[in-house]
Amino acid sequence: MRGILRQRVGSYMTVHEALNSALDEEMSADPNVFLMGEEYLCSNLHFLYQISIGLLKKYGPGRVFDTPITEAGFTGIGIGAAYHGLKPIVEFMTFNFSMQAIDHIINSAAKMNHMSAGQISVPIVFRGPNGAIAGAGAQHSHCFAAWYASCPGLKVLAPYSSEDARGLLKAAIRDPDPVVFLENTFLYEESFPVSEEVLGSNFFLPIGKAKIEREGKDVTITAFSRMVGYALKAAEILEKEGISAEVINLRSIRPLDRATINASVRKTSRLVTVEDGFPQHGVGSEICTSVIEESFSSLDAPVERITGADVPVPYNEDLERKSLPQVEDIVRAARRTCNCLA
Repeated sequence: MRGILRQRVGSYMTVHEALNSALDEEMSADPNVFLMGEEYLCSNLHFLYQISIGLLKKYGPGRVFDTPITEAGFTGIGIGAAYHGLKPIVEFMTFNFSMQAIDHIINSAAKMNHMSAGQISVPIVFRGPNGAIAGAGAQHSHCFAAWYASCPGLKVLAPYSSEDARGLLKAAIRDPDPVVFLENTFLYEESFPVSEEVLGSNFFLPIGKAKIEREGKDVTITAFSRMVGYALKAAEILEKEGISAEVINLRSIRPLDRATINASVRKTSRLVTVEDGFPQHGVGSEICTSVIEESFSSLDAPVERITGADVPVPYNEDLERKSLPQVEDIVRAARRTCNCLA
């Protein structure tokens, strides 16, 4: 048992170490913060993805609650605790299981501050893996970013790097409103460079602010979570072809940083949106609408949307890959919008 994760190679940290350290520091700083989730006591799975590893031993069962497999039950308990000033962090093994508790998340958490005329705050975080997790079938592979981002009263975050994971999770825990925190299993073991500032206990990232991961002048590419890495790889390929791509890591799905997106499009005059969710009513659709409303006269080409296929995610891993966006899809879309050979 490694205990609380602190292993780093040089100035690098994995995403699951970043998440673990953020949980640890916020629990240490605020006794009102506590965890709820399934199989916290199972030594074999040990929290399934090891995000909470070491925290039960450090803080005890009074602040790390191992729950039955009943998402509606423990989500409701968490929201009730938040009504009374505690700060629960509710973990779903996969956000697909949050469907069992969506009535609580939407009707009890998202709407309560408004319905109580601001008298009741709901400082709760719902976190866990979101999207495809390699051969797990449609019931375990859905991206819920657009679902939850459509609901007023929720904040929806989707980290890409270790800096994102650490800074956004800290901000989510400190926020007075309910936050849906969408992680990606493919990113948990990815290592990213981190600065001393990022490792500081007071570090956090502002909710609602995107990050320009790579500056460019010919086309804007927006993405979130795992797709940011794909967009950056696509930008490297495009650079060799003489196309300068600006890559925006959205970080926050709701609120959406429309100002950063539109400023970039006004500079590049082209837009490609990337997400692994379904095409209809997706995050990319909202971004396209924002650009049409605010920066239409700056566009020199039609907007390109890259999404998952409009089918339930297949169980077969080869079919699954074909149903989700790939680097080459982003490259072809950028070429098209730049009037290059597709």
